[in-house]
Amino acid sequence: MRRRAADVACLAVALVVAFPLYWMVLSALRPAGEIQAADPRPWTLAPTVDSFRRVLTAQDFGRYFLNSLLVAVVVVALSLVASFLAAVALTRLRFRGRTVLLVMLLVAQMVPVEALTIPLFFLVRFYGDVVPAVGLNQLGSLVVVHLAFSLPFAIWMLRGFTAAVPAELEEAAALDGASRFRFTWQVLFPLVAPGLVAASVVSFVHAWNDFLFAKTFLISGTETRTLPLGLLVFFKPEEQDWGAIMAGATLMTIPVLVFFVAVQRHLVSGLGGSVKG
Repeated sequence: MRRRAADVACLAVALVVAFPLYWMVLSALRPAGEIQAADPRPWTLAPTVDSFRRVLTAQDFGRYFLNSLLVAVVVVALSLVASFLAAVALTRLRFRGRTVLLVMLLVAQMVPVEALTIPLFFLVRFYGDVVPAVGLNQLGSLVVVHLAFSLPFAIWMLRGFTAAVPAELEEAAALDGASRFRFTWQVLFPLVAPGLVAASVVSFVHAWNDFLFAKTFLISGTETRTLPLGLLVFFKPEEQDWGAIMAGATLMTIPVLVFFVAVQRHLVSGLGGSVKG
């Protein structure tokens, strides 16, 4: 009886969570007249792909997609390598200030993003004069900022995975003649792969869906816009094109869903391992 009640509760929660996604897709498929109706219904008898056509034929939509994909992929790749090496150092090496560093990583996750937006803007503008690739109106600025926010969480998560690997395994590898570098990449790295997958999902979603930082740092020009900024084209002063907005949001969701499906099995084991750690 309790199991059935739990299943019903989980189903109800899933329906509540999925309803906004359903309404987004439904709005993208509605004709313009139904979207603007005073009493919208939770279905449509005349689905159309006109909204998707307007989005896909919009100016530079493909460029926006590639920009978002480039930023997300680079952030995921760099954050995984850096967080893995940092987690190994924090768990396998003994050095002064290690505990302080761990506390700082934990505190960094508690600071609201909005509180750091203005200071980060001035930092990006200042260092952009020295390194133009990470300055304003450059995709490099988004990569650096997202790395700064994704690394503390990824390091803290991977720390549990690396700490769970027995020290005896490293000693056995050393007896077999394996160097620390070889042990790290050929033995330790595969063992913490589920944690890397879980951390990569978080980094990818944050970078892909980001609007605040993109709006703050990409202040002029259209060649470096990302998808969330590209949707602003359909927000017009006189009337918003809600069909195209919902269609664009639906297209933005597809890569995230594909990524989730591709790593779903490893993601579940990774999140379970982080809880144990």
